[in-house]
Amino acid sequence: MTYLARPAIALPEHVVTTDELCEDIRRAHPDLPRLDAFLRIARATTVATRHFTRPLSAPTVSGDAPVEERNRAAYADALRLAVEAGRQALTHAGLEPEDVDCVVTSHTTSWTVPSLDIHLVHELGLRPDIRRIPLATLGCAGGAQSLVYAHRDIALHPGAHVLVVVAECLSAATYNHADTSRESMIYKALFGDGAAAVVASGAPARPGPRLLLDDTYEYVLPDSIERYRGRLSAAGLAFDSAPTATRALNDCLPALTKWLGGRPLDFAVVHPGGPRILTDAAHGLGLDPDPATGDLTHSWASLAARGNLGGAAVLDVLARTFDAPPPHDAEGLLIGFGPGFTLAAARGRFLDPARP
Repeated sequence: MTYLARPAIALPEHVVTTDELCEDIRRAHPDLPRLDAFLRIARATTVATRHFTRPLSAPTVSGDAPVEERNRAAYADALRLAVEAGRQALTHAGLEPEDVDCVVTSHTTSWTVPSLDIHLVHELGLRPDIRRIPLATLGCAGGAQSLVYAHRDIALHPGAHVLVVVAECLSAATYNHADTSRESMIYKALFGDGAAAVVASGAPARPGPRLLLDDTYEYVLPDSIERYRGRLSAAGLAFDSAPTATRALNDCLPALTKWLGGRPLDFAVVHPGGPRILTDAAHGLGLDPDPATGDLTHSWASLAARGNLGGAAVLDVLARTFDAPPPHDAEGLLIGFGPGFTLAAARGRFLDPARP
């Protein structure tokens, strides 16, 4: 069994509204054909605000900084947030750095060697003999996929403590005005920066609310490589998507529901990849789809306030679930999606004996 403590979320200081973002796009592309249509699509993401590590006017955000400078800024900022989230997660779990037996990291938005896991060993003071599982290029699936690996490590090492850390700096990586495609306009509005961390334990260090995982699932949708993909150019990192991308989750539902085996869901922690994903997830899982009152309100709230945080987003939704939890022993599902199209999920029960 794997017990998840409350996740820790680290957000940067610069809050950018969608109005400010759309004004910036209009300033950069006053004569772009179909500009008004692109801006309507950007607003349709339902993201009201997002956090950036640097001001919108920074050279590595809306400026013309080269890819080398963007890469350097993206990693430096992501590492800073990762360290902050990692420390907070250890506090939530009642652990010291030397108590951690394994660290799982996910980071996609910049290239660096050594990778994030090595830097965290130094920055957090983790043991030099710690088991390390560094994940890269998973994108939005990184948070859920990291939990799959944490669960697997605990199965091999009963009683272990695994620190999961996901950090992405999407503003420096993807927000630039060199790309004027429809997809670029959507992703400019959709993404935010942030890091998240959570401790998974075979035996919790102290009492408190926990999400108990009892099974995990991984799925790669056949022939889906072109649906969501990354692209590196002299201007920076970009994400592209095919017209079939919007139905990717629906195409995965037969396999997912087969794995669930008719098991009822009292709650769901769903990666807030965008409005279509959340609506399809609710309908496909038999949940109430209403953004304000339905079963995915935490996902909708995360999307509106923070945008899509990449792999960290599903952990932000999980943190919100801890803040407004379901009843004790409620059955639930955690699920993330990423480029490829890939799916990673975990199911289990929310435990809080102090609640009815």
